[in-house]
Amino acid sequence: MVSSSPHASRLKYVSLGVLVLQTTSLVLTMRYSRTLKEDGPRYLASSAVVSAEVLKIITCIFLVLMENNYSMRAMNQLLKEEIVNKPMETLKLAVPAGIYTLQNNLLYVALSNLDAATYQVTYQLKILTTALFSVSMLGKKLGFYQWLSLLFLMAGVTLVQWPSDSGGDTEEKVVSAGSQFMGLMAVLMACVSSGFAGVYFEKILKETKQSVWVRNIQLGLFSFILGFIGMIVYDGQSVRQLGMFQGYSTITCIVVALQAVGGLVVAVVIKYADNILKGFAASLSIILSTLISYFLLNDFSPTGLFFLGALLVIAATFLYGHERKPTGSSAIKV
Repeated sequence: MVSSSPHASRLKYVSLGVLVLQTTSLVLTMRYSRTLKEDGPRYLASSAVVSAEVLKIITCIFLVLMENNYSMRAMNQLLKEEIVNKPMETLKLAVPAGIYTLQNNLLYVALSNLDAATYQVTYQLKILTTALFSVSMLGKKLGFYQWLSLLFLMAGVTLVQWPSDSGGDTEEKVVSAGSQFMGLMAVLMACVSSGFAGVYFEKILKETKQSVWVRNIQLGLFSFILGFIGMIVYDGQSVRQLGMFQGYSTITCIVVALQAVGGLVVAVVIKYADNILKGFAASLSIILSTLISYFLLNDFSPTGLFFLGALLVIAATFLYGHERKPTGSSAIKV
């Protein structure tokens, strides 16, 4: 149902602004925080992931409280009934929680090794992985324009990642190529994990009538436990020596907040944004990331191949939503 009222129209453009702001700000602040030269130790990515999950759980609890008219008793009863009294339903969330935790850690690795613009374009491959998992796991069918858009997407990302023959010291070029390869592998793994976890979570949401915020609390609890275990395993020595919050600064706290609340904000906003608006938001985010990476962060030198690849990816994001409206039950969450 599409409303032509001024209020509905205003909501759509507010949604567009929020989507662009959330996507762009998270990527740029994360990139800036991972490349910022500081005197002390750099913050641990594993710690930031755990902190974001704690903040997400607190936010979702508050949202559930709002849904229950700020009644603590009603909220406690609901959480007990849906989480404690349904252990098998809750356990289903362990799989996507583990994958989301891996994905969030991979994004820090990716943005430590890739500039924001290249990352933004390459990460659009999650459209491809989500589509493929939706076809295989949910039995969804893609139209001609969807398959064509996926070809555009792969071609665009290939052009963006095509090595440029730039000058400079040979040793420095080898280090740069190795860093870019690590970043690319991290993004590709994040795209695969994002696609699988997103479709799996969508399947669970469709099978039950639970509040999306209750589901996110369940998801957050498992993500917190798994993230904390991962932090102890991989960064345990550093945590014991300097503490979990070593290297935290204002920018780190902003990254954690954006990562925690960003996805929840998008979940609320997305019901006002159609597929064209989502594509437009992704395109604007790519353009903004490119401009800010070039003019402010000074870590990106665009080439002709990058611009051509970015245009193909932007075209793919619009094309992907072209034939999706007639088939109401086949919407793919990306």
